[in-house]
Parts: sequence; C-alpha cells; structure tokens
Amino acid sequence: MRWRFSRFEFILSLLVVAGSGVAYAWAVYGDGALIGATFAVFVCMPILAFERRLILRRLYQKIHSLPTPGFLLSSVAVYFAVENLGFVAAGTVLKLTGVLQQNWADAVVPSFEVLLYALVVSGPIIFVLRVRELLGRDVFLSLLTGRYRKPVQEERVFLFIDLVGSTSFAERFGDLKTQEFLGKLFAAMADPVLRYRGTIDDYIGDSAIISWPFDRAVADAACIHCIFDILAAIEADAGRWKKDYGEVPRLRAAIHGGTIVAAEIGVDKHKITYFGDTVNTTSRLEGFCRTLNRQVLISADLLRRIRLPDFIREEDLGAHEVKGRGQKLGVLALHRTGHGLQRQDLQQHEELRAWAKPG
Repeated sequence: MRWRFSRFEFILSLLVVAGSGVAYAWAVYGDGALIGATFAVFVCMPILAFERRLILRRLYQKIHSLPTPGFLLSSVAVYFAVENLGFVAAGTVLKLTGVLQQNWADAVVPSFEVLLYALVVSGPIIFVLRVRELLGRDVFLSLLTGRYRKPVQEERVFLFIDLVGSTSFAERFGDLKTQEFLGKLFAAMADPVLRYRGTIDDYIGDSAIISWPFDRAVADAACIHCIFDILAAIEADAGRWKKDYGEVPRLRAAIHGGTIVAAEIGVDKHKITYFGDTVNTTSRLEGFCRTLNRQVLISADLLRRIRLPDFIREEDLGAHEVKGRGQKLGVLALHRTGHGLQRQDLQQHEELRAWAKPG
C-alpha cells in the first residue's frame, strides 16, 4: 500500500511520534524514554494508519460520507477507541517483557491526559497530511519550498482524461445527479493516480488533468499503468455503476510528454500551473480520440521513451496535423491484451470498490 503512506512519510511520522513519547516521559516522570516511545508509537500510529486508509478502510469511507458534525464526532470517537486499543497493546507488550513494573490495571488503562496528549500529537500530523492530500503531494512540497516562485523549465508527462457523453447524461438526469456521477468518477481515479505517484493537477468540467515528472512517468510505464488501472477499476464495478446511475462511465484518454514551463501563480489562492506546447498538444491529442474512434492515445514522441507493459499492444495511426503546431504528430492507440485488473491484488480491488458503497 505504498501509495497511501510513502516510506519517507512513515519514517518521519514514526520519529515524530516516538520523540513525542520520549518528551512526555521525561517531562512527566523524568525518565522512561523507551516506555514513553513505545506507548506513543502504539497509541498514535494506528490513528495515522486510519487516516491514510491503511486500516478500517470501510469505516473511513463511511465516516467521510457523513455531514460535517457527524464526521467530526465520529472521527473523535474512532480516535479515542483506537488510542485505547493501542495503549492496551503497548502496556501488554511492555508488561510481558518485564520492561514495565506497574500492576496490570495501570499498565493497560490510559489516563485522560495520555489520550488527550496523543490527540495533540496526532492532530498536527493529520492536518499536514490532509493539506498535502488536498493540494497533491508534489504541489504541496513545491508550494512549501517555493520551488516555482520563479518560472522553471522542466519535462513532464500529461494524461488528459475526458468523460464521454456527460452532456446527454446531464440532460437526462439533471445537474445535481451529474455532479454526483462526476464526483464518484474522480474518486475512482484517485487510487491509481496515487499508486503510480502522479498528481491530479486540475478538474475542468468532466475532464481531469494528471501529470508526472518525466522520469517518474516513464519508469515502469507508470503513466500507462495508471490509465489502464482506472479503466479496469471502472469495468470491475460496472454493475454498481449501472445500478446507481443507469450507465457505466466511458472515458477517452491521451498521454503526451515534453518540455513545459511551471510557475506558481495567484495572490490570495496559489497554485502551480504549466505552460507550453506540450500541454496544448496533449489536449489536441485527446480530441483525436473522438475523430479516430479510439479510447487511449499516446504520442509517438513519448512512446519511443517508454517500454510498454506486457499486457498492452500499440496500434500505429500515422501522423496527424495538430492545430497550432508546426509539425505533424505521430499518434498511436493503446489496447489491453489481457483481462482483469493489472498489478492489483484482491485487497486493493476491494478498496477500489468501497467508494461506491451506498451510505
């Protein structure tokens, strides 16, 4: 589950939590660094694991579907329950190993102050992780470090995904139902994007724009795996889509990469935006999906720098004129040769299904 909690995030969180336990032990008791660190890790890390959806994933989905008051109360209740279980586990381990000399009641029953301290420690970490998730990992770090305060030229790969037939859907079901439909669709995209370390840069109407630094996108064909995992996840939940919305989403997608200029813009609201021919060409390439009647297209320029996964075959569609571009663009269609979800085990598949559960 590395897309949920990167190794760096895990180690950093572990050190912060353990350090807080050591600080608490020294401040309150004057010693007991090992005991303090152990209790802190057992009490706080499960809360972070819950927030990163590593444990109790369905409960997490249920809580986050509640109105704000219910969400807040439910979250606090879960936190206290998880903290108590963690404290019991830590006390049991320390007692059985002989590190803790207290009686069993003191070893496994936390005081209110300890639980409150655990929330105080976990709270800021959860806040940072949620802001990071809201903005996207790369955008969060870039805004934090000021990397794009001045325009920077770099290579990126873009994946444009467009929903087919959204206008007719809105005419039949109305704008509110359409927005709900799009929300579920974009939610289904999130896991594959995180898994392959991409960033959802923007949602424009019924379209999503996803990007990667170039090296990350071409390594193990991450950008290609991403779009086909999205398509496979939707296909796997076709029954749920039909039941809830009367149809299964049909997508068009285009992948292209090259040199762009990235810059931080805005005054009250800051964001990272990308300029250049690469972005425009990807948009035009996505438009070719309609005229060429293909679902997934990739530029020949990008494909030359990627090793295709075994389950994908290419179809050469020749060179095409691109509006605003001085030279023709080689275009290829990508097709899946196998069946079923790629590079996902059953547990991951169940997680992809969880978002569609009613209530």
